[in-house]
Amino acid sequence: MKVLMVQGTTSDAGKSTLVAGLCRVFSDLNVKTAPFKPQNMALNSAVTDDGGEIGRAQALQAVAARQKTRVDFNPILLKPNSDTGAQVIIHGKALSNMEADTYHDYKKVAMDAVLVSHQRLATEFDLLLVEGAGSPAEINLRENDIANMGYAEAVDCPVIIIADIDKGGVFAHLVGTLALLSETEQARVKGFVINRFRGDIALLQSGLDWLEDKTNKPVLGVLPYIHDLALDAEDAISIENKTGTVQLKIAVIVLPHISNHTDFDALRLHPNVDLQYVGIFESLPNCDLVILPGSKNVIGDLTHLKDNKWPAQINRHLRYGGKLLGICGGFQMLGHTIFDPNGVESSTPKTKGLALADFETELTESKILTQIAGTSALHAVSFNGYEIHCGHSTGAALRQPAFYIDDYDKDKGIVKKPDGFVSDDNQIMGTYIHGLFDSPQISHLLFDWINPAHGIKAGFDLNRHREEQLDQLADSLRANLDMQKIQQIIGMTHESR
Repeated sequence: MKVLMVQGTTSDAGKSTLVAGLCRVFSDLNVKTAPFKPQNMALNSAVTDDGGEIGRAQALQAVAARQKTRVDFNPILLKPNSDTGAQVIIHGKALSNMEADTYHDYKKVAMDAVLVSHQRLATEFDLLLVEGAGSPAEINLRENDIANMGYAEAVDCPVIIIADIDKGGVFAHLVGTLALLSETEQARVKGFVINRFRGDIALLQSGLDWLEDKTNKPVLGVLPYIHDLALDAEDAISIENKTGTVQLKIAVIVLPHISNHTDFDALRLHPNVDLQYVGIFESLPNCDLVILPGSKNVIGDLTHLKDNKWPAQINRHLRYGGKLLGICGGFQMLGHTIFDPNGVESSTPKTKGLALADFETELTESKILTQIAGTSALHAVSFNGYEIHCGHSTGAALRQPAFYIDDYDKDKGIVKKPDGFVSDDNQIMGTYIHGLFDSPQISHLLFDWINPAHGIKAGFDLNRHREEQLDQLADSLRANLDMQKIQQIIGMTHESR
């Protein structure tokens, strides 16, 4: 198996996007390609086809490579639940919560898990495209590193470094990053990619020449700023400028530990929907629907909402006829009480919910991770989605479910398992299901629930849009990268393709 690693001078330099684009480029060449990220830190995750949990970027890259998702694509996932601690997920399954200093000592064990995944992929794929994390030049993180050069040295693979010129300082970032690496690591770097360039590239040429002379490393390409590129984000919440006629306004509350905000990409990208992300220190704008999203620390985030007077804002929204939707952790917040007796997410064993529906939730140590299919209880519209949560909810409100999930019973076959609830006054809905609105039919059903007179003709087909965006990205890479040189770096000849 050939291996190429993409590292960045900073977070958000474009590593995830470059790996996704290269996955599509090599897939188009009929090279059996897999994405890989040894260690990821993100709250935006995906449930894999083999029943585990990986970072959202690796799920996107798997789509780009036209491969089913699997836990080996991201063997170590860290999901922060405080400023100093995170849930540690190994090979798709939660191990435990660890503080940063404890995990630092655990890295040697984590590296073994990384190398196990690497070896499993090596038996099946022709090419592994690897994404680093943050920067390889973080001095305080270099000991026992498994995310960047520590991995590259262990598997003896070439590295290219990408930097974002749009933020400024691109030459200092590249030269400084290279200078802070060891001699063997510097030799491993085979070239640079400059990302998000705007303007006349001729004006950049003198800088490119200087960089190549200074470092004795080639610039493999300058990627343009693609203004309309919209792909699943792993961390940053994307804001979309609307060009269509807005017919519905939706506000998503940005919790301190918000997770899986890609749930709302199909709504954000819809030309007739104005979706705003509202911070907990902001005031709720006039809108048709408020969404309480998922959270990695439900009790902690609920406390933040209470401290910032959000219950009063939500109740005022409901009094004026607005709708409210809670998803996963946001759904759990809608009930009377949340119990966490085993300290799954926090040290608070019990807290009062928003008391907007008659049910309660107990957080459990075991995490539900599954891809699902089902139907809406409102109009029997089919959908696909996934569950990724710790906890079980019970109570009278759940007797009026929002959805039915297809579940297999060995005696009865496929049975319909109820999920969530719709309130008696039809103003509040809750569900554990993520990815609902990727289905245009469910998006349109949501629009009907918010306001039957919305006038929107169709939902947004996020899956088709994603494919179009990946093809557009691959076209840009082919046009602006020296793909022949990159193939030489990989060790891939024309015959090997």
